[in-house]
Amino acid sequence: MQRPLRLSSLVPRGFAVTSATSTADTTMVEIHSTGATSRCPSCGAESGRVHSRYRRRIVDLPMAGRSVRLIATVRRFRCEVVTCGQIIFTERFEHQVLAPWSRRTGRLEGLVHHLGLALGGRPGAVFAKRLMLPVSNDTLLRVVRRRLPGIPASEVIGIDD
Repeated sequence: MQRPLRLSSLVPRGFAVTSATSTADTTMVEIHSTGATSRCPSCGAESGRVHSRYRRRIVDLPMAGRSVRLIATVRRFRCEVVTCGQIIFTERFEHQVLAPWSRRTGRLEGLVHHLGLALGGRPGAVFAKRLMLPVSNDTLLRVVRRRLPGIPASEVIGIDD
């Protein structure tokens, strides 16, 4: 027996669905964090004192022939430790779910990384377009370089070399 598809199963861990809309080619899902507190990235102290909120646009894996855009309402907190230099900080999520400053979910970032490793820049970008993943050839190579920190940037070798 098939289980019905729940919208909450499509969003990353730590988030809850606020609303969802769908057009012919895009599904927009508004989400918010389920956590009550967040840890300060500088001192590690937990804070539940919300300073403000802002909206963050995140790209996720495509679903049923439609691109998926997550619109996350993210909170800024006040650090309550007097000696901490960080007064206001943005809530952090699990790195596998959503890295700081990231515009892609962790599961999409992993797929982009593997496409870059397997196919490289331009062929990977062509294949990603067929998979409905919005990445360029430069982005594929940048993600591969970011995930392999110990390897120096390769030199360009021409035909005469």
